[in-house]
Amino acid sequence: MSWLAETLRHYPEIAVFLSLGIGYWVGGKSFKGFSLGAVTATLLAAIAIGQFHITVSPNVKSVFFLMFLFAVGYGVGPQFVRGIAKDGLPQALFAVVQCLLSLGALFVAAKLAGYDIGSAAGLFAGSQTISASMGLATDAINRLGMQPEKTKALLDAMPTAYAVSYIFGTIGSAVILATIGPKLLRIDLVAACKEYEASLGGTKELGGGGQAWHRYELRAYRVIPESVVCGKTVSEVEALQPKGTRLFIERVRRGNVIHEATLDYVLQANDVVAIAGPRDQLVLVLGASSTNEHDDNHQVVAARRARAAEVDDPELLAVPAEGVDVYVTSKVVDGKTLQELASLPLARGIFLRKIKRGPTETQIPTLPNTKLHRGDTITIVGRTQDTTAAAKVLGVLDRPTNLTDVAFVSLAITVGALVGAIVIKVAGIPITLSTAGGSLIAGILFGWLRAIHPTFGRIPEPTIWFMNSVGLNVFIAVVGLTAGPGFVAGLQHLGISLFLWGIFATSVPLILGMFIARYVFRFHPAILLGVCAGARTTTAALGMICDAAKSQIPGLGYTVTYAVGNTLLTIWGMVVVMILA
Repeated sequence: MSWLAETLRHYPEIAVFLSLGIGYWVGGKSFKGFSLGAVTATLLAAIAIGQFHITVSPNVKSVFFLMFLFAVGYGVGPQFVRGIAKDGLPQALFAVVQCLLSLGALFVAAKLAGYDIGSAAGLFAGSQTISASMGLATDAINRLGMQPEKTKALLDAMPTAYAVSYIFGTIGSAVILATIGPKLLRIDLVAACKEYEASLGGTKELGGGGQAWHRYELRAYRVIPESVVCGKTVSEVEALQPKGTRLFIERVRRGNVIHEATLDYVLQANDVVAIAGPRDQLVLVLGASSTNEHDDNHQVVAARRARAAEVDDPELLAVPAEGVDVYVTSKVVDGKTLQELASLPLARGIFLRKIKRGPTETQIPTLPNTKLHRGDTITIVGRTQDTTAAAKVLGVLDRPTNLTDVAFVSLAITVGALVGAIVIKVAGIPITLSTAGGSLIAGILFGWLRAIHPTFGRIPEPTIWFMNSVGLNVFIAVVGLTAGPGFVAGLQHLGISLFLWGIFATSVPLILGMFIARYVFRFHPAILLGVCAGARTTTAALGMICDAAKSQIPGLGYTVTYAVGNTLLTIWGMVVVMILA
C-alpha cells in the first residue's frame, strides 16, 4: 500500500485515470433503477484515492473543463438561440424563472445554515445536479484574493457538499416531477399526452430498428388490363390514392426493360410497378378486395378497383435505398409542420422515421402537426437519389464520420477564453466571465452558427460525448483528489445538515416551478413536466416522466428549457460566490 501511495504521488496522472476507471465502472452499475452516475462515482473514487495526499496540477482540470463547457454550449446553441428569439420564448422565460428559484433557494439555505462560500457552491451544484457550476465557482473563489489557506479550505468544502446533496438532487428531482408532480397538479398525464398527440394528428408509432416488422416497404404489382390506371401518368396515379395516403411509384418494368418512374411516365397494362409506402397503406389500398362490396369508405373502394396484382420481381425491387440522418439548417422548412412539408416536392419518395432535438438527442414524436426546426437531426428513408435531393433542401447529410474540425474547436475555445479573461472593475469589484464562462458562450455562439452554416465546425456525436463526459469527469477527478484529505472531516462536521438543506434546495424550487408553469405560464399538462425537467437539466426525470406518461410527448417541452437552464445554472456557480462574498 505504501508503494502504491508513493507511486500515485509521484505519478498523479495515474491517480486521475484510476479515478476515471473506478468512477465509470461503478457509475454504470444500477440497483433497482438507481445509479450514482459517472460524475458522482468518479468524485467519490477520487476522494478515496486523494487520502494519499496526491497533488495534481490545476492546469489539468482547467484544460478539460474548458473543453467540457465548449461542448455544452455547442450542443445547446441552436435550441438556446431559437428559444430566446422565436416560438420557444415562453419556455425560455420559464427556464429563467426556474433557475432564479433554484438560486434563491440556495441563498436562503446558505444564509440560514451559515455555510461558507465553498459549501454553498457545492450544495448548489449537488442539489441542482449541475456539476459544471463547480468549475465557475472555483474560478470565482480563486479571484476573491483570500489567503491561500482560506481559499483551499473553501475549495475543499465544495466537493463535500456536492457529494452529500447530489444523491437526493438526482433521485428527488425525478420522484417529485414524475410521481408527486401529477398528483399535486391534478394531472392525468397519460390522458393529457393522448389528447396532445391527437391535437398533433398522431397515432402510435410501431416498428423500427431491431424489429422484424418494418413500417416502410417496397412491393411489386402488375397492372391488370381493366385497371383504371392504364393510360395515366405516374403523378395522376399517385393522386388517385385516398387523402392522407403516401404511396409512390419508384420504378416500372415494361417487358424486359426497367425504367425509373418519372412523374410524366404513362403506365400501360401488364407493367410491373415498384411502389413504396407505409405497410398499412400498401395493404389497405392495394391488398385483396374487401368481402363487403358496400364498403363505407368509397375512396378505398375506388382505390381497390384501381389495384394491381402483387408479384415477386427481385430485380425490379433492387432499388438503391438508404436511411440517412439529415441535419436541418434550411430557413425554408424551419417552423413548418410535417404535414406542410409532406406536400412539398422534396417529400416525394421519402419517409420520415425519427426526429432528434437538442444536445441530449431528445426524440420528438413524428406527428402531422409536429414542427421541424433548424438544428434538428431527422432520419429519412427512401431511394438514394430521393434522400440526397431532399437533404439538399432540408440541410446537409449527417453521414457517420470520425473526423472532427479540431482547428475550429481549438480556435473557438481560444476566442471564448480570451474574451472571458477580460476583467472589468465596478466599484472596486472585479467582474469577469472567466475563461470558463467565455468558453461556454463561445460554444453557444459557434454551435448556433454551425446550425445555420454547416460548412465548418464539424464535431461528430462521439467526440461531443467525449468532450462532455470525459472533460467533466477529469475536472471532477482532480477536484476529488485535491479535496480528499479534508473530505472526511467536512462530512463529519456538516453531513446531516447538508443532506437536509439539500432536500430543501432541490424540492422547493421544483414544486414552486411546477405551479408557476401550470397556472402562470399555462403550459399544456402533457409538456409541462418536461418543461420543468429541462429547466432543471434533469434527464433522469424526463425518462421517468415519459415512462409515466407512456409517451414521448413530454420531450417536446424539454429541449428549449434544457438549453437555457443548462447555461444559466452553470453560470450560477460564479453568481453564488459573488452574492455570498
